[in-house]
Amino acid sequence: MLNRIFKVLLPLLLGAFTLWLVYRDFSFAQVSEVLRHGLSWPWMMASLLFGVLGHVFRGLRWRQTLAPLGHRPPRRHLVDAIYVSYAANLLLPRVGEVTRCALLSRRCGVPFAASLGTVLTERVIDTLCITLLCLVTFLCETPIFLRFFAQTGTKTSSLVHLVTSPWFYLALLFALGVALLLWRLARLFGLRQRMRSALAELLDGILSLRRVDNRPLFVGYTALIWISYFLHFYLTFFCFSFTSSLGLEAAMVMFVGGTFAVVVPTPNGAGPWHFAVITLMMLYGVSDNDASTFALIVHAIQTLLVIVLGVYGYITPKWPTGCKIKNDKLRVEN
Repeated sequence: MLNRIFKVLLPLLLGAFTLWLVYRDFSFAQVSEVLRHGLSWPWMMASLLFGVLGHVFRGLRWRQTLAPLGHRPPRRHLVDAIYVSYAANLLLPRVGEVTRCALLSRRCGVPFAASLGTVLTERVIDTLCITLLCLVTFLCETPIFLRFFAQTGTKTSSLVHLVTSPWFYLALLFALGVALLLWRLARLFGLRQRMRSALAELLDGILSLRRVDNRPLFVGYTALIWISYFLHFYLTFFCFSFTSSLGLEAAMVMFVGGTFAVVVPTPNGAGPWHFAVITLMMLYGVSDNDASTFALIVHAIQTLLVIVLGVYGYITPKWPTGCKIKNDKLRVEN
């Protein structure tokens, strides 16, 4: 019980502390003024639309990776599971992937391990996409990133020192030793066979990408996911007079910076995301107060969208599911 409370409270406290550091000298009166008179709601609605579309495309792509395993759940159940997973990350960061697989298993009977394997495959694909995006953005806007590293005190030599240190590899060997010990203990207690079965399902899910029927469509969904995510952020520039003149290059830099910032386990990246976006926006000539106002309002509205979609995705099981199980494989009623 205490462990669960700690897992929930630690990200909240970390996010709250980072937000306090970022906004400790900020006048919140400007936020109220901008919300009443300086915010273009049509542009914000357009931004939120792409936020929803990004989740919808992710659900459709997920269906493609499940199909080779013999599972074709209704599209809306997949999209609802995506909605709930992102909302779950607000309560406990990084739990969303597990949540959506558990939800799909409960609603449509898709084996948890198999769906988790497809999610891991998705994460690999998404990591490759964001890595490529980062490389292109860094090459195009190298001076901005170097100024960011200099202003934030980031030591690029620290990573080099880490991977060249013998202690790093000693720690890896220790971790491998612990894993081997746990594997042998599992054999003693008769758990290995069940673990092998679960791992086989997990591996089957991971390798499902090789058997995707329409690979161009999979690539298309992947592109649409990231285009939607980018537009979800970029269109918010036009919501404010002080950011409407920023171009695509600035948006790409802040999008990449914000994407890396949310790696820090806080609810929806609260705190680190604000710090990264504010710092990068100031490098493009936006004042500290304006950048802070932008980050606070945009993050709050986008987080509210995540909550609303999560609640919507959770309550929809009251509707007919449209799923049935036949011969241990999931089929969809026509």
